[in-house]
Amino acid sequence: MENWKNLMHVFVTIFLSNFASLLVNPTIADVTMEAVCPGKDECSLSIYLSGFQQAIAGLASVVMMPLIGNLSDTYGRKLLLTIPLTLAIIPFVILATKRTTEFFYVYYVVKTLTSTVTDGGTICLALSYMADNVSEGKRVSAFGIFSGVVSAAMVCGTLTARILPTDRINQVAAVVAIVAAVYMRIFLEDDRRMAHLANDGVEQPMLKSTTEEERNESLKTTDLMKLPKDMYRLFKTSNTVSLASFVAFFNSLAEAGISAFLMYFLKARFHFQKNQFADIWLITYAAATFSTMVLMPLLGPILGEETLLCIGLFAGFLNMLLDSIAWAPWVPYASAFLGIFLFLASPSIRCIISRKVGAHDQGIAQGCLMGIASLANVVSPLIFSPLSALFLSDDAPFNFPGFSILSVGLAYLIAFFISIVIKIQPHCSTNNACNHSCSLA
Repeated sequence: MENWKNLMHVFVTIFLSNFASLLVNPTIADVTMEAVCPGKDECSLSIYLSGFQQAIAGLASVVMMPLIGNLSDTYGRKLLLTIPLTLAIIPFVILATKRTTEFFYVYYVVKTLTSTVTDGGTICLALSYMADNVSEGKRVSAFGIFSGVVSAAMVCGTLTARILPTDRINQVAAVVAIVAAVYMRIFLEDDRRMAHLANDGVEQPMLKSTTEEERNESLKTTDLMKLPKDMYRLFKTSNTVSLASFVAFFNSLAEAGISAFLMYFLKARFHFQKNQFADIWLITYAAATFSTMVLMPLLGPILGEETLLCIGLFAGFLNMLLDSIAWAPWVPYASAFLGIFLFLASPSIRCIISRKVGAHDQGIAQGCLMGIASLANVVSPLIFSPLSALFLSDDAPFNFPGFSILSVGLAYLIAFFISIVIKIQPHCSTNNACNHSCSLA
C-alpha cells in the first residue's frame, strides 16, 4: 500500500483519539444519571439532555464538517486536524477534575460546543488524508483497515473502562487525548503533492479550473457563500453519489439512535450498569475490528463495496430487531455479535463516494458525508428522544419498551432498500468511452 509510513501515523492518531472518546462511553449514562437523577434507573430528563446535546452539535456540524473538509483542501489536512484533536481534550479535563452536578453541567455545555467540530471532524480529515495517499483501486481495503483501527480503539477503550474505576476514567482519557494531538503534530507529514497517487481512474474534480494555479487561487477564496454551491455540485456528480448520500443519512440516523438511547433502554429494561455496557460494547467492537480489518480487505475486491454495504445495513436492522424484543439480559450480548457485519456499512459508503470524486475534492467529499451524519444527529433526537421517554414511562400507549429501538432498526431497513438500488445500477470502467455512457450512474 502506498505511503504506508504516512498511513501508520494516521492510524496511530486515530487510535489514540478514539480510545480516549470510547474510554468514557460506557460510563456516560451512569455519570449523567448520577448528576441529574441520583438514585434512579429511569429518568426522562437524562434522555432529553442527551438528545438536545446531539441535536445542537449535529446542527452546527452540518455546516462545520463540509467547511472543515473544504478548508483542508486549501490549507492542508494537518493544520485543520489540529483543531478537533485539541478541542477534544477540554471536556475530559472538566470531568477529570470533579463529577459534581455543577461540573457535569459545565462539561455538558463545553461538550456540546466542542462536538460541533470534534464529532466527525477528526474522522473526516483523516479519511481525506488517506484519499490523498492511496490510489482509488486500493481505497476499499485502506478504508476497511481504517475502520478496523477505529474498532480496535473502541475495543481497547471499552476493555480499559471495564477495568478502571469510574473516577479515574476521564483522567486517563484526558492524558491519551493530549498524546494523540502531540503525536499528530510531531509525526504526521502534510505533503499535498502526494495527492496525485489518488488520481488514477477517478473522475475529474467537481470544482474545475483551467490550471492548477487558478484552482488553488479559487480555493483560497473559500467562504460560506461558496460552500453550498460546492456541496450541490458534489451531490449532482452522479446518481450513485446522490443515492449513497441518502444511505449515509439513514445509516447515520440509526447509528445516532444507538449511541444516544440504547444504553438508557438497557438500563431501564435490565438495570444494566457500567460493566454490562462495557461488555456489550466490547463484543460489538471486537466483532467490528475483525470485520473491517479482515473481512473487508478480503471480500471488498471480490464482492464489491456495494454488496458489503447491503450486508452491513441488513445486519443493523436484525441487531435492532433483536434488541427491541429482548426477553432476557443475554439477548443484547448475542445481538452484539452482528457487529461482524454491521460495521461494513460506513466504510463502504465512504469508498463509494470517494471513488466518484476527483483527487482534489476528497476533503469536501468526506466533509459533506460528515455533514450528512451531523444532520442525522439533529433529526435523530427529534424522533427517538420522545419515543424513548414515552415507551420507557408508565404512560406508554402500549407495552413495548423497545419500540424506539425497533424504530432505529427501520432506519437501517430504509437504507438497505436504497443500497439495493445502488447495487443494481450499471457500473463503469474508468476509461473515457465509458464515462459518458455511464454519466448517470
